[in-house]
Amino acid sequence: MKFFAFLQFKTRVMQKTSPEILELRKRIEDDVKRKMKTPADFIFLSGAIWERTHETMSPTTLKRLWGYIDGADTTRNCTLNILSKFLGFNDWDDFLKNIGQDNGSDFVKSQHLKVEDLSIGDRVSVSWKPNRRCTFRYLGDYRFIVEKAENSKLKVGNTFSCSLFILGEPLYLNDLVQDDNPPVAFVVGNKDGLVELTPKV
Repeated sequence: MKFFAFLQFKTRVMQKTSPEILELRKRIEDDVKRKMKTPADFIFLSGAIWERTHETMSPTTLKRLWGYIDGADTTRNCTLNILSKFLGFNDWDDFLKNIGQDNGSDFVKSQHLKVEDLSIGDRVSVSWKPNRRCTFRYLGDYRFIVEKAENSKLKVGNTFSCSLFILGEPLYLNDLVQDDNPPVAFVVGNKDGLVELTPKV
C-alpha cells in the first residue's frame, strides 16, 4: 500500500502516527546511525540537532515524538520544521514535497495495516516484548475493543481508537477507555514496537 497524504502541507499540527512523521523519524535514525530507544539516545539527538541547526529541541520533545513517553497525539509544525532542517530540507513542507516526489517508494516499508481497510468485526492480533499479546475486534469508525489480553495493561473489554498498525513500530492508542476512568492515550511496545501483526478477517 502507498500513502498519499500531502493535503496537510499547511496545517500547524500533525498526528504523530502519520506515515509522513514515521518516515521523518526513520530518516533521522538512518542519518545519525542510531535507533532512538534510550534516554541517552534522545540526549544525543538533541545535541546533534543543536550542532547542525543551532535550534533548540529538548530530549523530552523528541521522546514524545518517538512515543518513548506519553504526550499529545499531535506534533507542532515548528518541531517538524526543525527536524526537517536537520535533514537538510528548508522546512517541513520541503520534506513532504521530497518524499512525495520519491517515485516508487512507500513511506512505510515494513508490514503494516491501515484501519480503513478493515470491516466491522475483523480482528487484529498483535504482540510485543517481552511477552505481551492482544487480539482486538474492529467496531467501526476507527474504534476497537480488546477481546484477548495476555500479560498486558490492556484488559478485555477496553476500547480505543487507532488508525494504523506497523510491524516494528510502537502502536499508538487514542481515547483508551478502561472501566470508568477518563479516556487516555496509550503506547503499546514503545521500546521495540510490535513484533507480530496478524489481521484475522
